[in-house]
Amino acid sequence: MGVGDKISNAAEEAKGKVKEAAGDATDNERLQAEGKTDQAKANVKKAGEDVKDAFK
Repeated sequence: MGVGDKISNAAEEAKGKVKEAAGDATDNERLQAEGKTDQAKANVKKAGEDVKDAFK
């Protein structure tokens, strides 16, 4: 996993956490869901990169 990929995934996860927190604060369910989705996508990408790294 390249450093750029790690940074990108961390940024996407952080963005998701911010969206989720903003949704919680404003009681906006759509924003909460978007935040959780962003976090899940980042975690899936990280898992995929970990699998690729395991086979190197």
